[in-house]
Amino acid sequence: MGRVKAATHRWWIVLITVVFLTGCASTRPPAKPSNLCSIFKEKRSWYKDAKKANDRWGTPIQIMMAIMHQESSFRHDVRPPRPWFLFIPLPRNSSAYGYPQAQDPVWDEYVDEAGGFFSSREDFGDSIDFIGWYTNKSRKLNGTSLWAADHQYLNYHEGWYGYRKGSYKKKSWLLATAGSVKRRASNYGEQLRKCNL
Repeated sequence: MGRVKAATHRWWIVLITVVFLTGCASTRPPAKPSNLCSIFKEKRSWYKDAKKANDRWGTPIQIMMAIMHQESSFRHDVRPPRPWFLFIPLPRNSSAYGYPQAQDPVWDEYVDEAGGFFSSREDFGDSIDFIGWYTNKSRKLNGTSLWAADHQYLNYHEGWYGYRKGSYKKKSWLLATAGSVKRRASNYGEQLRKCNL
């Protein structure tokens, strides 16, 4: 009887370890984030999620992925650093969180309009769908082409109203970042055309 209990105990330990390691692997950033084919071969479900968001919102996969790369480097739980005063933690400067670095108000708007009660910024599928929804609204509200990666990113960073006011025009660092997103989206698009998925 004691041997059976010991064997059962070991079996549970193995099962819990496997589940834990699988969870860690699924949230770990891709090994080669600069290669879209490599990302989708490593994270098989990500291509399906990205294609689903593309079908739903019309935003090219490479543009959604380039925005996510810029925002979080594909880390599921990233958030802005917390400022400290001596040894006391202060509130964060932004509520941005997860793969899309979406802030609470706009995430809540997405959940109300297009997501679901259980949508999570730590879930890749929900996050890529959020980016598709956001870029689609940028097209509707500001006339920004779904193919204009740099201007879609400027909408994403500044918000729809900020973009409309041209708040980005005096931010040379942001314009440079938007240019980087455009180049990455172009590279991703070229890679995607050659992928065998």
